[in-house]
Amino acid sequence: MRRRLIQSTLAVVLVVIAVFGVSLVIVETRTISNSAQERVDSEALRLASIVDSRILGDENITAETFKNQVTDQRYAVIRIPGRPPIEVGTEPTGDVIHYTADGEEGETVTIQEPRSSVTREVGRTLLIIGAVALLAIVAAVLLAVRQANRLASPLTDLAETAERLGSGDPRPRHKRYGVPELDRVADVLDSSAERIARMLTAERRLAADASHQLRTPLTALSMRLEEITLTDDPDTVKEEATIALTQVERLTDVVERLLTNARDPRTGSAVSFDLDEVIKQQLEEWRPAYRSEGRAIVSSGKRHLRAVGTPGAVAQVLAALIENSLMHGGGTVALRTRVTGNQAVVEVTDEGPGVPTDLGARIFERTISGRNSTGIGLAVARDLAEADGGRLEMLQAQPPVFGLFLSRTPMKRPPMTEEDERTVR
Repeated sequence: MRRRLIQSTLAVVLVVIAVFGVSLVIVETRTISNSAQERVDSEALRLASIVDSRILGDENITAETFKNQVTDQRYAVIRIPGRPPIEVGTEPTGDVIHYTADGEEGETVTIQEPRSSVTREVGRTLLIIGAVALLAIVAAVLLAVRQANRLASPLTDLAETAERLGSGDPRPRHKRYGVPELDRVADVLDSSAERIARMLTAERRLAADASHQLRTPLTALSMRLEEITLTDDPDTVKEEATIALTQVERLTDVVERLLTNARDPRTGSAVSFDLDEVIKQQLEEWRPAYRSEGRAIVSSGKRHLRAVGTPGAVAQVLAALIENSLMHGGGTVALRTRVTGNQAVVEVTDEGPGVPTDLGARIFERTISGRNSTGIGLAVARDLAEADGGRLEMLQAQPPVFGLFLSRTPMKRPPMTEEDERTVR
């Protein structure tokens, strides 16, 4: 591209120089020739007037008289009737410029000048024109190189940016070049890079959330299946199978919920549900795990509470809190329900050492974790709670108390913006 730009610019400059240069040479040559002829004519008329004045004054007319009146390199011949011709200067050879002026007393004055003087002047003029043309060509080449670099370098950068996007590096460069068209392309590439980065972040977050959120239901399901394999009692097998089927339904709901949240966290299926049923379900699922650890899980508080939300999401939030107490807490885990204002609250607490001081409120950040933890359990739980208009908070660090706040009346969701619709699509 650089070569084509330089060649095209140079070709245009050469054409312009050829057209205007040739015209200028022709005009200057004619001008110099005409000027030389006019000088010879003027000098012949001048000498004729001098000869007239001397003849009228009966002055002596000799070659010495007019020696200083004739310009160097010129040759003059004065012819007076009845007298021999008077010659001033050296007669030139070759092509000459000449003019003969007639005096009032019948005399004639002829001036000659060698055309070589005109040729030399034309040569000097051509040399000046050639030097100017050469400077114009050099300036054009330098300008072409500068413009080629100004256009080619940004295109190379944009190509590298597009290649980086294609190779999975979505970092925007935020580099501009001062050319509106190229800056527009850079804006589009940066916008695309940001969208791709958001999409990749959402995909990675979905994968991390899925791996964490599916682990708990699968663990509980495997424990139920183990119970089935270890018993011969049909009633126990039927009971455990029923619970396992319920857990499979919850597992399906978790997957659907994760996919929905990955597209639009505000999209949910919030309904009014019985909070006691969700708590009872969690107690049944987690009691075997706590029993195997020599610990207990109990519930207390206000009964027959109804809350607004997605039962599967609320179950996942409680499962994350219960699992967190199982992994990091100690003693008995208690689920207490109460009412505050227009909200139903489920508190999860245990008798363990609590949340370390260095974690504090940062415990809900995705990069913060305790031992043997992925660091996203509580973060995902908070996201699930907020998706249905609730909230998850740490009410007390030592002993640990986490509170899940759920609305008791349906809420109105704000309409989706154009940006949200594009994100969902």
